[in-house]
Amino acid sequence: MDAAQLERVYSAYSRVYDRVFGKVFQDSREILLATLDARPGQRVLEIGVGTGLTLPLYPGELRITGIDFSEGMLAKARERVENLDLANVTLELMDAGHMSFQDDTFDIIVAAYVVTAVPDYRAVMREAVRVVRPGGRILLLNHFINGSGLIAACERAISPLTKYLGFRTDLSVEQALEGLPLVVTRHEKVKPLKLWHLVECRNAKPGRAAA
Repeated sequence: MDAAQLERVYSAYSRVYDRVFGKVFQDSREILLATLDARPGQRVLEIGVGTGLTLPLYPGELRITGIDFSEGMLAKARERVENLDLANVTLELMDAGHMSFQDDTFDIIVAAYVVTAVPDYRAVMREAVRVVRPGGRILLLNHFINGSGLIAACERAISPLTKYLGFRTDLSVEQALEGLPLVVTRHEKVKPLKLWHLVECRNAKPGRAAA
């Protein structure tokens, strides 16, 4: 599915996303943000912010930028920011595979349920590495293929169908990180059903890491 088709799918989802996916994935969102381990004043980029369900979970002393390529999703996120008076949050309409930010802009990047829902995950991951500072962290919360057993076989089998729903089920962690200067510092399976993965990486690209 190309970017234009995917944008239409997710803009359509925006009307029901919170009701359908809000509670289902809330536990994993809370786990992700509870272990963010960020310092006051740090800059955090959330890629694929969607309707902004994670935004109220961030500490107020962080500077949060959220981007999404779906205007429908972003409209819901803007409503949430306004209703909750989240003054530390900035939202921008942007393609995560072609970000307009300068190199080394952010201390932490969060991508929840994004990597398998974009037309080109390689472009998104390359851009994430580019805009996070050396020594900064990238946190992925996502479904990745689970090993090589029966579940993995089913995930591969249904992936051609789920692509029409806006995501894929056949991507592995190793594929997502291949060729990038990222060091995995944590990898655990989380709810629901332990089929989703929380992967934390340190950006090991050359440069001076912040203290």
